[in-house]
Amino acid sequence: MLRDGLIFLSGSRTARRIATHAPGARIMARRFVAGETIDDGVAAVRGINESGMTASLDCLGESVRNRTEAEAAAATYVAVLDRIQRERLDANVSLKLTQMGQDIDDAFLRANLGRVLDRARDADLFVRFDMESSEYTQRTLDFFHRVWDEGHRNIGIVLQSYMRRSEADARAANAIGARVRLCKGAYREPEAVAYQDKADVDRNFVHLMELLLAEGRYPGIATHDEAMIRATRAFAERRGIPSSDFEFQMLYGVRRDLQHQLRRAGYNVRVYVPFGEAWYPYLMRRLAERPANLLFVVKAVLAESPFRFLRRRA
Repeated sequence: MLRDGLIFLSGSRTARRIATHAPGARIMARRFVAGETIDDGVAAVRGINESGMTASLDCLGESVRNRTEAEAAAATYVAVLDRIQRERLDANVSLKLTQMGQDIDDAFLRANLGRVLDRARDADLFVRFDMESSEYTQRTLDFFHRVWDEGHRNIGIVLQSYMRRSEADARAANAIGARVRLCKGAYREPEAVAYQDKADVDRNFVHLMELLLAEGRYPGIATHDEAMIRATRAFAERRGIPSSDFEFQMLYGVRRDLQHQLRRAGYNVRVYVPFGEAWYPYLMRRLAERPANLLFVVKAVLAESPFRFLRRRA
């Protein structure tokens, strides 16, 4: 119930308008979002690299239907790639196709995203196409395979274990040697296309993880669920798959203790670093993924708010 409510709020314009002007809202967001500028994102990546981990920078934004806004998003990604190359950061980028103009038309999307892909190719950097709701799954995969067939090999895709179709999509990606990030999924989906029970989502996550580790190309296992992490480590050990053949991926600000534990254990860890002004829907979906995060961030906001003085006097 709480998860569904948070996912609903992530798409509510009224809730977004209220939240983005509420006292303390930005404090809450900064737990999970590096900041609003490229400089903020780069600073976060620099600290992550110093800890021995890699990163993926994501300029937040989605569902763009204005050409000027989509072009500005592409320009931001080009600037991010410039900074990664110039400052020799150990990082790649993640982006959403709806931010690049997928809802405008395919020709515009290809031309607009082409600026990013060309810059990434020149800099020998990797670009991940994030997966959005089921409405876009086939369109995103079709576009990915189109660009792949055009010769771009520095791109990857995301698959979600709550989607019933993901095994077939994983096998298709493995067949061409494309890199896959596996996550559970954070959108509200109908039962016809997505598993609803956590046990089913987890079971499919383990199945897909094993398929990607056994047959895929350097998959990213994106989870904070310790049971999923244990299953990944155990499978790799049983099959003799070296830790250099895959990586764990985690969100900025979530389970930093676990990130460092895995790195100390010799595993590759990539931290997904979002930045930008469009932080509200992202934050709501992160809370929906793990509602226990809600209590954590509320405590953090209260600790840094003026009301802390009232609590001390009570």
